[in-house]
Amino acid sequence: MSSKVYFTDARARSGNNMRDKLTALFDAVGAAEVVAKKDLVAIKIHWGERGNLAYLPPPITAAIADKVRDAGGVPFITDTTTLYAGSRRNAPDNLMTAYSNGFSPSTIGAPAIIADGLFGDDYVKVDIDGCHFKECKIASGIYRAQALISLAHFKGHGGTGFGGTIKNIGMGCSAASGKQNQHSDVKPKISLKKCVGCGSCMKKCPTDAISFNEDHKAVIDRALCIGCAECTVTCRFEAIAVSWKSDLKLMMEKMAEYATAALKNKAGKCVFFNAIIKVSPDCDCFDFNDIPIVPDIGIVASKDPVAVDQAAVDLVNSAPGIAASALGDNYSSDDKFRALHKVDWRHQLDHAIKLGAGSRDYELINIDK
Repeated sequence: MSSKVYFTDARARSGNNMRDKLTALFDAVGAAEVVAKKDLVAIKIHWGERGNLAYLPPPITAAIADKVRDAGGVPFITDTTTLYAGSRRNAPDNLMTAYSNGFSPSTIGAPAIIADGLFGDDYVKVDIDGCHFKECKIASGIYRAQALISLAHFKGHGGTGFGGTIKNIGMGCSAASGKQNQHSDVKPKISLKKCVGCGSCMKKCPTDAISFNEDHKAVIDRALCIGCAECTVTCRFEAIAVSWKSDLKLMMEKMAEYATAALKNKAGKCVFFNAIIKVSPDCDCFDFNDIPIVPDIGIVASKDPVAVDQAAVDLVNSAPGIAASALGDNYSSDDKFRALHKVDWRHQLDHAIKLGAGSRDYELINIDK
């Protein structure tokens, strides 16, 4: 049976702006049904790394918070600490980044809570019958919330092809050590031939796993490497890469298992939104963002996390690509994320299906018509 995915396009007009359209989408998908009176409702978002401007505008999140309150719930926006070095590694820095990017109680109408605590070690172990994990470390603030609304910025991602709902929940709802568990197979390798010895990767490494050899070339201590892949993004000379064929497939499967674990105690208490606007080629975790690869498309919502990701991918692939973007000559590709990152993103969805998280079969319902 196909899952229902509701869609509103990005065209706004007088009397029907994007906030209005999002609230209509909230009603259409039946999001109020997952909120009981006095429920503490986690609105899982990504408020962006400091310096990144591709994250969703705060008024979009505020609209969801208002609807949760109208339904009788008590909303809070939330995210977790990061594995890599940056402006969100601990709770104080993370909150200051949220405020700096416009996500404060005064703008959202709801408090921001770092779900895995001060240092990213506040979690609940959730049993799961996965291929890679038998238990997952889910951020306690997510686990203990009585309902969950995922509001994901849909965009590209170098490790998973795209970042949508499964990533927002799987990686985003895990404690720091859970993120490390998911990245453990992603071990970058440095080409000594391409390395120029600039040291930029060493400055970015959160575990000091990179050093110079006797030839002043960077080398990675695999025993210290946590697989965050920050160095691959930092290197301007394409000297650092991971194994696309095996390492990333395992990471996507692990991410799907964590997503399933995060939802385990919330049957009938979750709704998932993918905002397909400002579709940047890379994750909002970076301290920069490139121009979008397609024009703004709209927002999709569903109670099926797999279907909502599949629908978003299909909408991106059917949209005209932007030749001046990172897609370049691949702007007309019918699989834009695979053309962009050479990653088979299907692994994350297929593994989630095996775990019973949802289905790739869906019925797209355009609420604008």
